[in-house]
Amino acid sequence: MSTPAEVRSAAVAMLARREHAAYELRTKLIQKGWPVEQVSAVVAELAAEGLQSDSRFTEAFIRSAIAKGHGLVRIRAALRERGVDESLIGEQLAGCDADWAGQVEQVRRKRFGAALPGDPKERARQARFLQYRGFSVEQIRRALRQQDSD
Repeated sequence: MSTPAEVRSAAVAMLARREHAAYELRTKLIQKGWPVEQVSAVVAELAAEGLQSDSRFTEAFIRSAIAKGHGLVRIRAALRERGVDESLIGEQLAGCDADWAGQVEQVRRKRFGAALPGDPKERARQARFLQYRGFSVEQIRRALRQQDSD
């Protein structure tokens, strides 16, 4: 039989390694075999104490994803998957002041070099890669059309 103190200790240990969304933390603890009722109570308690914060998690996640070269679409989907509220996602993304046009161009150049694709097959390959990384169709079109401005 587990106690709330043991569940709390496990949750705090996870939070000490990195930020977690409440849903993500709850899911991981339940997967480790902790009782659902105790997990829910402990996660709510940690959030009330400020030890767990979806806002802090979202901010850190966005910074990390941008640094990895991920686009807005992929970041938004990953946060939804982790149970973060849509309004919080929108708020944090609006406040991150990322240059998405610059980001898509930087990711494209890092992967494919400075030269823009010359044929439709290569253009489609680069577009698929950028779409996988989470950039919008419009951002990809602009990045692949930059020939005239270089």
